[in-house]
Amino acid sequence: MYRMYEDMSVEVILERMIDRVLEQDSNIDTREGSIIYNALAPAAVEVMGMYIEAQRILDETFADTASREYLIKRAKERGITPQPATNAILKGIFKPSTLTIPIGSRFSLENLNYKVVEKITDGQYQLECETLGIEGNNHFGTLIPIEYIDGLQSCELTELLIPGENEEDTESLRRRYYQSLEAESYGGNKIDYKTKVGLIKGVGGVKVYSGHEWNGGGTVKVVITDSNYVKPHETLIQTVQEEVDPVASPGEGIGIAPIGHVVTIAGVNEASIDISLLATLQPGYEWEDVKSQVETVIDEYLSLLNKDWENQDNIIVRISQIETRILGIPTVVDIAETKINGIEENYTADKNTIVKRGVLTNGK
Repeated sequence: MYRMYEDMSVEVILERMIDRVLEQDSNIDTREGSIIYNALAPAAVEVMGMYIEAQRILDETFADTASREYLIKRAKERGITPQPATNAILKGIFKPSTLTIPIGSRFSLENLNYKVVEKITDGQYQLECETLGIEGNNHFGTLIPIEYIDGLQSCELTELLIPGENEEDTESLRRRYYQSLEAESYGGNKIDYKTKVGLIKGVGGVKVYSGHEWNGGGTVKVVITDSNYVKPHETLIQTVQEEVDPVASPGEGIGIAPIGHVVTIAGVNEASIDISLLATLQPGYEWEDVKSQVETVIDEYLSLLNKDWENQDNIIVRISQIETRILGIPTVVDIAETKINGIEENYTADKNTIVKRGVLTNGK
């Protein structure tokens, strides 16, 4: 952060004030405790406060250094506001399947509550977590009805359909503000699609393909990940399709897409990669002692690649990056013969494919 007034300490200000007095009369007593010193010292403190406030105003003026409160004001000038937190949507299985569960019925699981919002099919319903944010993405198991439902034998939360999201953080908002300056979105160009689809609840990464890349003039293909940057559930794909260009009225401009654009929403593919290596460990440690740590650092690396999928032609999983991260584990001394899918070379995923860890093995 650039500091224009960082040298303006109380001592510097007081010295300058005293120098001004001495310019008028060099015989005046300005030592600590003198009348002049005691008169100027409090004023120097107040002036220092003014410099601090001036620096704060300067910092809050520019998007690069603004705090969240003032960044929101700056971004609002370009029609950009923080994305609010959203509710997770999950699948619930109810038995007997012939029983009709009233919409709005509420259930609890651990410390979270859920309500039924839509029927999927007999015995299956969509439930919305009443708690906003990513917390609702992480809990599955037996549901307990908050109010008695006659004939209900069991109910279970089984699958995440649309991830909940936390309120957009400050740095994400700052990036979106700068992106709005760097590239102009307009009337259905690629940036327009990428921006608007990316703001739909549950969507993470977005890639856009024009007609000549997809299915001819007037067509557009949009490939997405969910907000956890994994392969999206079909429910999310259908939801996005209806918001962008409803299947029942393609190209009519009823959704986000402009009139004349027939848009296909597709989920990203997911490739599982097997990793084998030879790990030398600190004395006294076995592979099973460190395997979970190795899995964690590999998963974190693959997650970073998936988050950047929308900005890359292809994801490349690099052996050097895997080894570097594993060597950061204190109990690992050395790594050799690292292979991906049985080959000792980097792995390049297909164009619309993200990656996840498959089988991890240590040894020949």
